[in-house]
Amino acid sequence: MSTAEEEWRGVAAEDTETLTQRATLRLQRRSRALLGSLLRPHSRMVALALALVVAENAASLAGPLIIAIAIDSGIPAAVGGDPSTLAWCVGGYLVASLLSSGLRYLFLRLVGRIGQDVLLDLRQRIFRHAQRLSLSFHENYTSGKVISRLTSDVDSLDDLLDNGVDGLLSAALSVTGIAVLLVVLDPPLGVFVLAGFIPLVLAARWFFRNSNAAYRGTRGAIAKIIVQFVETMNGMRAVQAFRREQRNESIMSGLNGSFRDANRRALDVVAVFTMTVRMVGNISLAAVLLIGAWRVVGGGLELGVLTAFLLYLRRFYDPLDEMAMFANAYSSATAALEKISGLLEEQPDVREPESPVDLPASDRGRAVTFSRVAFRYSADGPVVLPEFDLAIPAGQTVALVGPTGAGKSTLAKLVARFYDPSSGSVRLDGVDLRELSDSALRAAVVMVTQENFLFSGSVADNIALGRPGASRSEIESAAGAVGAHEFISRLPEGYGTDVRKRGGRLSAGQRQMVAFARAFLADPSVLVLDEATSSLDIPTERAVQGALESVLADRTALIIAHRLSTVLIADRVLVIDDGRVVEDGSPAELIAESGRFAALHSRWRDSLV
Repeated sequence: MSTAEEEWRGVAAEDTETLTQRATLRLQRRSRALLGSLLRPHSRMVALALALVVAENAASLAGPLIIAIAIDSGIPAAVGGDPSTLAWCVGGYLVASLLSSGLRYLFLRLVGRIGQDVLLDLRQRIFRHAQRLSLSFHENYTSGKVISRLTSDVDSLDDLLDNGVDGLLSAALSVTGIAVLLVVLDPPLGVFVLAGFIPLVLAARWFFRNSNAAYRGTRGAIAKIIVQFVETMNGMRAVQAFRREQRNESIMSGLNGSFRDANRRALDVVAVFTMTVRMVGNISLAAVLLIGAWRVVGGGLELGVLTAFLLYLRRFYDPLDEMAMFANAYSSATAALEKISGLLEEQPDVREPESPVDLPASDRGRAVTFSRVAFRYSADGPVVLPEFDLAIPAGQTVALVGPTGAGKSTLAKLVARFYDPSSGSVRLDGVDLRELSDSALRAAVVMVTQENFLFSGSVADNIALGRPGASRSEIESAAGAVGAHEFISRLPEGYGTDVRKRGGRLSAGQRQMVAFARAFLADPSVLVLDEATSSLDIPTERAVQGALESVLADRTALIIAHRLSTVLIADRVLVIDDGRVVEDGSPAELIAESGRFAALHSRWRDSLV
């Protein structure tokens, strides 16, 4: 390797290290800012907690001093016939102990209350923010990762607030207070003990650097485990149908192994630091005992002072163990906060306008206009919809047909504003969708998909999602309009029947009928049906088609369907291929032209014979 190549590689490595350090500092600043924003509303309670812990430590530190006075003054005076000093020492020790215990009780209750309020706020923030993020985010950021942020990462912060903060405050105050008292009691021994801080400071720096890196590994590993678990549970039918159990077990075993290894690395770091603290502490204690005893024998140090010094010294190093545990919890919580703050930093691609525009009044459907619209899912991704113009008059029902992947659903998602176009604009009665408030847009445009997702709860509750606050009679009327009233009435509790998780108590067709009733109750100006009849059998589909005529009346509709029986009720058909409209006309006109739609219609008609 040439000298120039060596220098280039050295510079590249240095640049990489610098970038890594900058990224780490940015993550740390971001997580600290999040923690500060969580604690800021509780600043008064935090200040009170600090006052309580200071008072509690002061009462606790008084104990060894009282013992020293009792040994050096109280006991000799009592032997001489005056027990008052000793009595005052005993009483003072009891009062200090009771005061310390009472203040600690109040402190722990207050810190616990602050911690739970902070965690409640954080969970609400994560859930609220995740709901506001755009569909594009949720298609890339798996639900398992969001669950990991909301569970294991929040639990790490819970551990820090419940145990770590208490340990840190008590330990920091104890170490500071004892250090001062040691120097006051005997300056030479005090300075000797404080010299032992030099290796401890070096060990602490090593610990924080390595523990932060180790716990970032544990946060990433547990997130992957949760993602795999959620994916497996959601896809259990496919898992069992295709006998994927062994493969999933192998994947989970590898992820669990990675998590175990990451935790081992973190625990190894804690073990080394704890060993260093205890080793320094024990060596210091042995040395002080030896030197102090020699000075007591020589008359240079009183026995009570040595006793108090040793008691304080024991307390001096014990809190350092607690600080190690805090540092352990802090590193874990910091790594968790970095992940959580990263999620909270995400911004929706589809944003609500600061000054929304009102839609003009309309008794019928609204005109939908695509003006020089082009779309790609990411800035560097392929073009899904090349630039095009399209006008759909108010009240017209338009069917979109074409091969899978042609761009039909993408076009529908632009109308529902799940995405914004990469260029151009989509307008509703002349108003750009980006200028409408979310509430106005959702009231004007409703999309029914083949997913037909239902939430746990009653059938009536799921239909009422279309218009919260609707009366029971309005809910039943909506169900009757789409032909769902009959099967709902036959359910064990009728409209009050719990559909259970994801609507599992109902068949796919029944779930689709409930979704139609929900859309009908919402009474939108524009209705988008994306393969909305795909889950229906032929008799049910025919019944729904009859209901669709009333559902689609006086409103604009976009229908995406592979079943041409549904398409034929449209006023207009758009044949889409590779993101472009290649045929446009009424069903009858396109059938007569012998083009692509005519070929589709011919094959469909032959399949019915």
